[in-house]
Amino acid sequence: MLFDIIFRFTVLPDLCPPIPGSSHSRVELAKSELCLLGIEKQLQSPPSMRESRGRLSVCSKLCYAIGGAPYQITGCAIGFFLQIYLLDVALLDPFYASIILFVGRAWDAITDPTVGFLVSRSPWTRFGRMMPWIVLSTPFAVLCYFLIWYVPSVDQGKIVWYLIFYCSFQTLQTCFHVPYSALTMFISTEQKERDSATAYRMTVEVLGTLIGTAVQGQIVGMANAPCISTGKDLNSTDLQGAPEVNITEPHVSLEHLRNAYMIASGVICSIYVVCAMVLFLGVKEQKADSYEVLTEPMSFFQGIRMVMGHGPYAKLVMGFLFTSLAFMFLEGNFALFCSYTLGFRNDFQNILLVIMLSATLAIPFWQWFLTKFGKKTAVYIGTTSVVPFLVSVVFVPSNLIVTYVVSFAAGVSVAAAFLLPWSMLPDAVDDFKVQNPESQGHEAIFYSFYVFFTKFASGVSLGVSTLSLDFAGYVTRGCTQPAEVDLTLKILVSAAPIVLIIIGLLIFISYPINEEKRQGNRKILNEQRENEIDSETDSTELNVV
Repeated sequence: MLFDIIFRFTVLPDLCPPIPGSSHSRVELAKSELCLLGIEKQLQSPPSMRESRGRLSVCSKLCYAIGGAPYQITGCAIGFFLQIYLLDVALLDPFYASIILFVGRAWDAITDPTVGFLVSRSPWTRFGRMMPWIVLSTPFAVLCYFLIWYVPSVDQGKIVWYLIFYCSFQTLQTCFHVPYSALTMFISTEQKERDSATAYRMTVEVLGTLIGTAVQGQIVGMANAPCISTGKDLNSTDLQGAPEVNITEPHVSLEHLRNAYMIASGVICSIYVVCAMVLFLGVKEQKADSYEVLTEPMSFFQGIRMVMGHGPYAKLVMGFLFTSLAFMFLEGNFALFCSYTLGFRNDFQNILLVIMLSATLAIPFWQWFLTKFGKKTAVYIGTTSVVPFLVSVVFVPSNLIVTYVVSFAAGVSVAAAFLLPWSMLPDAVDDFKVQNPESQGHEAIFYSFYVFFTKFASGVSLGVSTLSLDFAGYVTRGCTQPAEVDLTLKILVSAAPIVLIIIGLLIFISYPINEEKRQGNRKILNEQRENEIDSETDSTELNVV
């Protein structure tokens, strides 16, 4: 209080001196008075508000980053384990499993632009525009996630059960993740601060994949049910004891395995809730100028035409669509590949853990790399670095030590695949703002359509993968698989990802936003923001007069 009094009567007059005499206009007097009131208002505002207008604190960045962990933890558990869970634990036919995986992801993809459109039309509240969506969706999302990993007692209703709760969870998670993704544009007005916060976020999100892999993999790995010998694995002695070996003992172990999946899902649900609370309590959403929609509200299909009509955004999304699809083929089939093709049935969860640990450690390196050499260069180097390891994991003879080394090296490229899309997306949104200064407030639509395409790619990869295994003759819980299944798995984790990566990089050649263009856009946006502030000040002065 004493400091405020001293500042008000000593420093303020020097910053905003009064204009004595009658020769000065009322506008000049009003300017002086407004200067005093403006500085005093800043003094009276809480520290958190003043901080939000400048640099973000490390605490704010960490709280923001932690909010991204639930999406990656649940996504990693579903991506790595849901396919093998439906096949070997829920005991679904591969054809029906492929329907569940594809329909669930396709539905999820449809909800993304819908939610993005609704978020962009949501009114501002005292908690912000994005935060209410995040908070209200969390309890229902964790309930649906838990029920995904429960096996109902009625066999005939399994397909409907998993379709309902898988689609419901994807919808509720969309209500969390789309507003959270768009929140990037509203935690700071500075591109440098947003890039830094994105690096924090990607580090925590990759750490989230590590946690998801560790929780799900280690808990489930401790209750691994024995496989069932079929075909050439059985001799006459085995056949005589088959009812005892293949029904009684696996039945008990299968129940333990199902319980392990439920325990793992319970732990992940708890982490989901804690992360959502940290985000809500630790991050303040700014009501920036871009929050004010300066144009008439547009319809859903107008939003589609708007975002896809912006060339840099369309090329960015299509490029990452193919590269993301490549990594999703690898993610969705790697557990089966390790279990059957490489023969590491009891070690696959540790191999996945090594990949995610390597990716977590590599995030700071890629953040430094893109800052030093540019984001387009980081895309080419980071994405192609995984190709030699995709080749070696198929053609090098199966060896556990070699597999661990290859997995650790491949995790470095996985980190680039996580970081770069979310680091480059704000640049495309800024470019749209520069080219369309009269159209503002559509950030949620841009982010939702990017999430739409990535989830669509995930649905395609899971559906195609499981359906391909069905055509190849996959044997549920078999100790070995036919040669056709081994060949299919090699294609899904090596040949197909390499081809998709090449297509994605060819699209990136025409991506127009380089470092020079990006810096130029930031300069233009800063000038526009300053002009808007000056216009508001002049308008206020006239009202005072």
